[in-house]
This record gives sequence, C-alpha cells and structure tokens, in this order.
Amino acid sequence: MPVSHALKRLVRIRELEEERSRLVLESAVAERDRLNHALDLASHRERNGRALIALSAHSGELCDRLAGLEEARFAHRVRELLFGRIEAAELEVSEQRESYLCTRIKRRQAETLIEEAERKDAQQCVRRDQQDLDEWFRSRI
Repeated sequence: MPVSHALKRLVRIRELEEERSRLVLESAVAERDRLNHALDLASHRERNGRALIALSAHSGELCDRLAGLEEARFAHRVRELLFGRIEAAELEVSEQRESYLCTRIKRRQAETLIEEAERKDAQQCVRRDQQDLDEWFRSRI
C-alpha cells in the first residue's frame, strides 16, 4: 500500500510552515542584532561625549563642555531606551525559536509517518515476493 497523498501533502505543509517559522526567527534575530549594534553606537557616542568634556576641561572651552555634556546625556537616554527594546527583542527571539523548533518537530513526525509506511510497504513486498517464490517452488515438486 503506497503512502497516501494526504500524508505527503501534510509533510509539504509542515515544510512550508517550518520555512516560514525559520524566516520569522531570522528576522527577529536580525532585529535583536540591529538593536545591539545601536546600543554599541550609543555607548561609543557617550564615551565621545565624556572625552569631549575632559578635553574641554584642559582647553577651557565652555562650548565644548556643554556639547560634551549634552552628547553624553543624550547617548545615555538612548542606551536606556535601547535596553528595554533589546529585552523585548530577546523575548521575541526566544518565542520564535521555540515556535520554529515546534514546527520542525511536527515536520519530522510527519516524515517519520511516511518512512514507517514506506518501510511497512517494503516489508509486505518482500513477504509477497517470498510467498511467490515459495509457491513457485512448491508447484515444481
């Protein structure tokens, strides 16, 4: 008995679901990485602001000091904002990874059903062939 078309269709649907889930996971990971990169840039910007403050202390330029203070303050606010967004992105990545693994398991289960049906079909074929050979041998005696 060959594998049913419905079972083959089920595997194909599971493959498509897995692919979609993988793409959503990759998108979530890319967003998290983009936010981490923005955090790195904000940290760098804050360091530059503090360096500008230190430089203005030596040069006595009030304008540089004010610019450095504002740069450091703004970068610090951006970093605080990004921490919350990164936390949410980490949660999203974890949920999408779990969803992906679940769809992957479902696909593998459907494939296992097909493999089992094919294995049983092959065993029945071997048994029929052996019975045919046995019958042929008996008829010759």
